[in-house]
Amino acid sequence: MNEIKLYGADWCPDCRRAKTFLKENNVAYEFIDVDLDKSATSLVESINKGKRIIPTLIINGKSYTNPDNDELASVLGINKNHRVIVYGADWCPDCRKSKAFLKDNKINFQYIEIDKKENEWAIPIITKINNGKRKIPTILINDDIVLVEPENEELRQALQLDQIKEEHIFDTVIIGGGAAGLTTSIYAQRDRFDTLILEKKTIGGNAFLTEKIENYPGFTSISGPALMDKMEEQARVYGAVIKTGEDVLAIEKEKGNFKIKTKSNEYTGKSVVLSTGSTYRQLNIAGESELIGSGVHFCATCDGAFYRDRDIIVVGGGNSALEEGIFLAGFVKSVKIINIMPEFSASATYIEKLPSIKNISTYMNKTSVEFVADENGLFKGLLIEDNETKEQELISADGAFIFIGLIPNTESFKNLVELNERGFIKTKGLAETSVKGIFAAGDCREGAIAQVAAATGEGVLASYGIRNYLK
Repeated sequence: MNEIKLYGADWCPDCRRAKTFLKENNVAYEFIDVDLDKSATSLVESINKGKRIIPTLIINGKSYTNPDNDELASVLGINKNHRVIVYGADWCPDCRKSKAFLKDNKINFQYIEIDKKENEWAIPIITKINNGKRKIPTILINDDIVLVEPENEELRQALQLDQIKEEHIFDTVIIGGGAAGLTTSIYAQRDRFDTLILEKKTIGGNAFLTEKIENYPGFTSISGPALMDKMEEQARVYGAVIKTGEDVLAIEKEKGNFKIKTKSNEYTGKSVVLSTGSTYRQLNIAGESELIGSGVHFCATCDGAFYRDRDIIVVGGGNSALEEGIFLAGFVKSVKIINIMPEFSASATYIEKLPSIKNISTYMNKTSVEFVADENGLFKGLLIEDNETKEQELISADGAFIFIGLIPNTESFKNLVELNERGFIKTKGLAETSVKGIFAAGDCREGAIAQVAAATGEGVLASYGIRNYLK
């Protein structure tokens, strides 16, 4: 349970103030009188380096010494009209997005990280809320509104926040906060052009979802989140404005500028950079859509932790499939890799590692036919068919991860700029699209190489295009 202990004494004014604040906001707590409990006195002294300072509160394993009401409100998610509790994990992109939205709107929220041992009590709570599925973020507002993996607009409406129209005209508005977008911003800000980054989900794009990057210059090995955090920090230091959870619906040219409309807001820029990246491709087989998020996944970093010491399936034969399969093998019980081709298309580096990893087995030249659920609707396994013999076999597992390629996130721009037959944005010169003042960089661009180092180079190219255009 959400455990709050208040160590104090009846004669202590600050203890009485803290107790009153908790009661007024309907926050349950346990009061321990240090005058009557010697062990409580010792605990308070050990927390406060030998000093007996009260009130001392312990909230889900973390101590707070004589917090004022503002600090209590911040820690416990207490606002004027709402109490907000966020169940999540630091590795979860959607959790980061929701937390950023709440912080940007100055909403206090209590964050309960379910991966921490002291918060294991929270897992049954979110599992019950989500009908047996472990979905995060799960957000409670006043204990009567439950939001699961909400978009920012859902949060805005639930918290009754006013919609704000941004009046400032930015030199460039960058749509997409991956490596290409962040690099564009860094270079543009150094040229004294003020930039706004609008990101639909979380800063870092697909790179943020990569457990380990070993081919980015300057780092023999670095995690995707760590590298993207460094890029984000640099962009902010140089002055970029970054807003997450902003899903762009339309871009229109108006009086020489561009109006960018999102679900919640409207922004104006003198130029625009499309760096929306790409989305994981699905198999489009029976059972897939029903089990996405509850057995079928596309991101090992996001969801792999749920399958510790369990059996999983990886579908795919390229670099991503083998890289993520090897990563998952480090903590799951077993990995079964299903490849539709007779041979892997991945780099030799990954293929050569496979024989040495004992808990990985491979199924070559097999077509995925159907994801199978049990009588309770939970994931059971994957039905595969041998491409030569046509024999079918059910591969049992606790979950599956699909890595079979990417689709460009350009659907919103199909009537704005010229796309090729696969949906990638056509460019020329300095990342210029078919519309003057609109540029494209990263995985959404025709001819792009889906690598972080390549994406940063494209961001530099786009920044030079912006410079020429604005001059």
